[in-house]
Amino acid sequence: MASWSAIARRIRVPLGFGFAVVYLWLAQPSVRSMMLGAALMVPGLVVRGLASGHVQKNEELTTAGPYAYTRNPLYLGSFILALGCAVAARSWWIVVVMAVMLAAIYLPVIRAEEAYLREHFPQFAEYERAVPRFWPRLSAFREARGTFSWDLYRKHREYNATVGAVAIMAALAAKLMWISR
Repeated sequence: MASWSAIARRIRVPLGFGFAVVYLWLAQPSVRSMMLGAALMVPGLVVRGLASGHVQKNEELTTAGPYAYTRNPLYLGSFILALGCAVAARSWWIVVVMAVMLAAIYLPVIRAEEAYLREHFPQFAEYERAVPRFWPRLSAFREARGTFSWDLYRKHREYNATVGAVAIMAALAAKLMWISR
């Protein structure tokens, strides 16, 4: 029987698409909420983009760029992006559903990924002691090595996060125009 973290890893993307339908149904956007939400979404996209341009999944332990401040910058960026989406939608129900999804889906996935890194990269123990799991520290990990790569950014198709954010904002704008008719 598959562990919950393995199931969560497989269902997180399809669940996200399903949630998008519920999100648009529950959303009650205003011009102000969308502007505030967009202001939060941009830093989330930047954090995800920087992380994606540094990480070499399953090849080496990435400790450079945003990984020098938090062990999970992709998830941190996603969290900031989700927060921006929640603010833009102006619905407490959306906040509740997002919090449940974070706890039920992403925390087990993070733990499973860390178990993998612990098993495959001996230097992970030192990195884990020095760098927080989620909330970033103010100073960089002293052993950080690596530089940003646009090739990695493209390889990981991180531009899809920006396309998705623009699509969500366009859908909210369409709903706002439809509501205000």
